[in-house]
Amino acid sequence: MSERPLSVHKLGGTSLGDAERIVRAARLLAGASRRRRVVAVASAMGGATDLLLRAAHEAERGRLRPALRSVAELRSRHEAAAAGIAAATGASVDFGLAPFVELETALSGIALLRERTPRVTDLVASFGERLSVPLLAAALEATGVPARAVDARTFLVTDAAHGAATCDRRRTDPKARRLLGRLLAEGVVPVVTGFVGRTPSGETTTLGRSGSDTTAALLGAALGAREVVIWTDVDGVMTADPRIVPWARLLPRLSYREAAEMTYFGAKVLHFPAVLPAVAARIPLVIRSSFAPDGPGTTISEKGDPRPGIRAVTAVSGLCLLSLDGKGMTGVPGIAARVFQTTARLGVSVVMFSQASSEQNIAIVLPEADRARTAAALVQEFRYEKLVGAIDGVAAKSPIAVVAAVGDGMRGTVGIAAKVFAAVARAGVNVESIAQGSSECNISFAVDEKDRLAAVRALHEAVAS
Repeated sequence: MSERPLSVHKLGGTSLGDAERIVRAARLLAGASRRRRVVAVASAMGGATDLLLRAAHEAERGRLRPALRSVAELRSRHEAAAAGIAAATGASVDFGLAPFVELETALSGIALLRERTPRVTDLVASFGERLSVPLLAAALEATGVPARAVDARTFLVTDAAHGAATCDRRRTDPKARRLLGRLLAEGVVPVVTGFVGRTPSGETTTLGRSGSDTTAALLGAALGAREVVIWTDVDGVMTADPRIVPWARLLPRLSYREAAEMTYFGAKVLHFPAVLPAVAARIPLVIRSSFAPDGPGTTISEKGDPRPGIRAVTAVSGLCLLSLDGKGMTGVPGIAARVFQTTARLGVSVVMFSQASSEQNIAIVLPEADRARTAAALVQEFRYEKLVGAIDGVAAKSPIAVVAAVGDGMRGTVGIAAKVFAAVARAGVNVESIAQGSSECNISFAVDEKDRLAAVRALHEAVAS
């Protein structure tokens, strides 16, 4: 008889914020385990990582007593959650003193040296997940489902880039298959710490932003999962930010490309780089709310909605627009290359780029925080062209927002651009710069920040399907 398909379920901090939420999460996992084999990945309880990092900051300043008060607060929160789980389910959770002694020792070392290295910061930050996993495993056991807390450091091998470590798949995948496969074969649900790993020499590391999503994606790819389910506090991916567009609708399906474009241009539901291992393995991602688990959620896979049109409207703020203008740029090769060489040398991310067909204007959109140094570097790079009159100079405008219309259904559909810009024009919004990739998956344009909300609402009303 063939094995049941496997699902990886990641529980975020909001889904594990207190005893009631942890019990709810355990029941979700228990229900999923009746249909498929399950591996769970747990984040820290909501707010725990911030508390840990605050304690490390206090210790670095030599303020050990406030740092230890944070440890006491953390311990109190977890013990209260354990008591609540016990009251609701009869489960027993015993952390023992060891994790807290280790944490206090690390903070004492920081306070003594008045130095907080990335290495010790990762160690301190790891305790959030290391303390939440026993709570979720115990609650799951209380539902009648065998479960085991698993520290990912026993198999997840990374490089030594503390704070944003990269998994060594060649070493990790066989270890994960061996350890977790054995538990799954015994009918046990492994409950794995998200966010953390370990270098080959044994140092604790963390995987950076949305690290628990990264852990779930890595395990999905290593174990050949049928899907990776990300439980969060929203119903799924919407056609626009509901704080801007209250009438935004849930998107039941998206393609990987659409999801990547949306997150790049400001959608907050998913940090797409974190889930790339699952995408590379063509494993569907399902975004669901642990507060409304019966909802359909959003499934992100190779193919999205086949209907023509735009799926969503997104926007990103905090940007500026830099432009180079000049008739002497026409027909001169290498101008754009020099612009990008300059931004690359500075380590500046260019959000959007456009160039007039006459080659008399090049515009780039980048974070406002990088405006001054990038403008100065471009002035220096093109000082000769300015001297001889080939360019008029470098102009800056801020604050700027980029609005993007996203959808695979735009490809080959006549009239999409006309609808986009007609809608924006009706709203009285002036467009500063426009870009569209050859994939035809998005049309993005820069507007003054004060026009961002009007542009998003008008565009969503006119074109989002």
